[in-house]
Amino acid sequence: MLCTSDTPEGEACGLVKNLALMTHITTYDDEEPVKNLIFVLGAEDIVSMSGKEIYEKGAYVIFVNGTPLALTRQPKTFLNSFRKFRRKGRISEYVSIFINHHSTSVHIATDEGRICRPLIIVEIRNPRSQNVISKSFARERWISTISCIRGCLNTLTVMRRTIPILPLKRTIYNEATTHLEIEPFTVLGAVAGLIPYPHHNQSPRNTYQCAMGKQAIGAIAYNQFSRIDTLLYLMVYPQQPMVKTRTIELIKYDKLPAGQNATVAVMSFSGYDIEDALVLNKHLVIVDLDVARFSVNTRAAKNYQSLRTDAKQWQ
Repeated sequence: MLCTSDTPEGEACGLVKNLALMTHITTYDDEEPVKNLIFVLGAEDIVSMSGKEIYEKGAYVIFVNGTPLALTRQPKTFLNSFRKFRRKGRISEYVSIFINHHSTSVHIATDEGRICRPLIIVEIRNPRSQNVISKSFARERWISTISCIRGCLNTLTVMRRTIPILPLKRTIYNEATTHLEIEPFTVLGAVAGLIPYPHHNQSPRNTYQCAMGKQAIGAIAYNQFSRIDTLLYLMVYPQQPMVKTRTIELIKYDKLPAGQNATVAVMSFSGYDIEDALVLNKHLVIVDLDVARFSVNTRAAKNYQSLRTDAKQWQ
């Protein structure tokens, strides 16, 4: 649900979080179709139940957005039937349902503000669904709602994330696996996904890059000369990164890049390049003006009405 690398340094580390690439925050869905479906699937109205029937063994109370609504004595069958209706598109794919065996209850949520992300369903053992998702990414398309309706994907919320094993690749799941990651890079956010080969770096280095990557100077937008920012830094000659990730292609970062490709030699130079220091070539700084050249645009507001008033007073 959250990016594993993008978090601030220092005191705010772990307190400020960023969403993963395909994470979605739900909006409100109407409860009435869900309530009607609950009774269609054989649940009994809790209003007509006595306290003895509610607390007897094997009885599960069905909650809709925290409100008790019905009672079922076959929670497993009810859960599977409800999910089948959701995969067929009869109700919204963002309606979540899960069983809490500790409190003998079934929770259904349709409210807003829930964090969810899509995963591939592999419990049906259908390789066609995985091919559909792979072709969508190959064409640089986001996963649409149609894929969820077809039953290829399932949008899981935080409450449903009780999956013991969530493999990243199709070749490592077993019989106990119910869901599969769409692609391994989707566990990262939009900023961490710009890092090439992040699995070859130490974890703190990816976190540092997430903080510094947000400060990079580049082309901010296509309407950069029509904006009303009081101070705006623009790179004169921004360049596309030589090594691109799938995230760069999906979010179109290469259309408005930030930074330039520099040629860096890893070598010893009289001790001046200790740790992470860099020694710049004089030719790079003085002669080659295209490197690291940026412009500063400022906006100043003038009140001409007050200037006219002052001029009349002087007259």
